[in-house]
Amino acid sequence: MSLSLWLSLAAGLPLLVYLYVRANDAKLARLPPAAAAHSPHRWTAQEAGFLGGWIVLHLLARGEDPRRIRILDIRRPVRQDLLEGPAAEVNFCQVDISDAAAVEAAFRKPWPNTTLDGEPEPALTVFHTAAIIRFYERDPKLQEYSDRVNVQGTQNIVEAARKVGAQTLVYTSSGSVSVRRSRFWLWPWEREPKFFVQKIGDDDAQVPTRHEDYFSNYAVSKRKAELLVRGADKSPSGEGVLRTGCIRPGNGIYGPGGDLLVDAYLLRKTNMTWISSIMQSFIYVENCSLAHLRYEERLIDIERVHTANPDIGGQAFCVADAGPPPTYGEIYRALTQLSNGECTFQDLSPTGMLGLATLVEAYYLARHALLRAPAPPLRAR
Repeated sequence: MSLSLWLSLAAGLPLLVYLYVRANDAKLARLPPAAAAHSPHRWTAQEAGFLGGWIVLHLLARGEDPRRIRILDIRRPVRQDLLEGPAAEVNFCQVDISDAAAVEAAFRKPWPNTTLDGEPEPALTVFHTAAIIRFYERDPKLQEYSDRVNVQGTQNIVEAARKVGAQTLVYTSSGSVSVRRSRFWLWPWEREPKFFVQKIGDDDAQVPTRHEDYFSNYAVSKRKAELLVRGADKSPSGEGVLRTGCIRPGNGIYGPGGDLLVDAYLLRKTNMTWISSIMQSFIYVENCSLAHLRYEERLIDIERVHTANPDIGGQAFCVADAGPPPTYGEIYRALTQLSNGECTFQDLSPTGMLGLATLVEAYYLARHALLRAPAPPLRAR
């Protein structure tokens, strides 16, 4: 090939890349009709230690004795509403749940005497909400980093709960366990990515069975932990049995107390985004907390009360706010208007961010491989 032809091709390459990015952006940034059908009436805002902490506050609100509540966490609560009033009397144990001995010691720690003579000891319920959210990893070689807390930690919680005779255990899973991985580098003739629209429900048939089909290692670890908890339903626990179940929040949890979505946007004020057109269910944190408490109530009733209601132990239920799911763009407009313009959002190219993410992932995996490679032997000279 002549030099002039090579130069012509080199000169035209940036244009081809630009045209591909624009075309791919148009496909990724559209709201598919199949998704819009689930929320046909769009809403607009006119001018004018997070989940676990809320469970503690709701337990106190329903009349539980704060001395009969215990928080196990890697760090002490810093939220003001957990440091004042009855919540300040709640006992705290600093525990790494991946340490089985530490978890068991915390579970066996004596409770203060709050019962009258002759009264039975109150039944023990465990709400397990702790997790590490490494949503950015999908390579199987990195799975152990999510499993350490989410799987081994959950196993430690279940075993310790059974050793002390817990009656009920409700685990916070994730609606993301059913989200399937897709491919966003589209060929020019493709209209949209596979699985671009996914309707998530309680059906376990929706859950992927292969690692490469999950959207991330986090989802894999939550599924593993969910199966551990569900498998422990009706297992021996002290002198009775342990009843278990899982709540799958779908999919982002928001609200006061330090959420990683809406609250984080407000704190940053200036935000970059490439998902304005993405429609997704959300759940307000108090609704999510109450879902856990309602499931606990049903599991207790199954054992204590003869009822015609079905036995729903050992299952997993998706929970989300009522009403049509919003798009992120609608959330952004609401935050901008309700903050009087202090919280703003700037749209970026989805394809450009996908390219950047691909490079970052390649570096991340290469660094991991180098750090884990055996060091060459040192020889004295």
